[in-house]
Amino acid sequence: MLRQRGPKGSCLRVTFSDVAFYRWLLDRGLTPRKSLTLGPLQVPDNYLLPAVRGLLDGDGSIINTIVVPNPRRYPQHQYRRLQVVFLSANRTHVEWIQRSLLRVLGVAGTVFRRERPPHHTLYQLKYGKHAGITLLRALYADASSPRLQRKWRIWDAYQFDPPETRMWTRRSDEIGQT
Repeated sequence: MLRQRGPKGSCLRVTFSDVAFYRWLLDRGLTPRKSLTLGPLQVPDNYLLPAVRGLLDGDGSIINTIVVPNPRRYPQHQYRRLQVVFLSANRTHVEWIQRSLLRVLGVAGTVFRRERPPHHTLYQLKYGKHAGITLLRALYADASSPRLQRKWRIWDAYQFDPPETRMWTRRSDEIGQT
């Protein structure tokens, strides 16, 4: 492992020199400049959630924010928003994640296209609050599984400090029983 300095601080970089392992990764669909070239992965359903957790750790976000929709008129009206987002420059890849998670977990996400001239177009697969809760529960069900701690801590904070919601909008399976 090599520590490198970048514009936002230092980061770790791992370099593999095993040709057989590199070819194995290529056979599985991983390629150089993967965000541009990565399409559907060949992952059996019993390994889908660990693969998706890795994709979330690498090219995704868990967002837990406080939203004040009309701060001037109703400054006290606020709510917490949870979103799970996957990013890629390849639409085929995010659509594969979307179809796979719908098939395995029954959660529906939406794909958005973001133009970023002069850069490549970016595709975002977003899951809202209820789908995000279902997804994150499944991804982090096994506490011993490897995970990126900084992203898991966002989910853990949300999970153990459930948002106050109006009782007619809160689902009984959202966090705990009501």
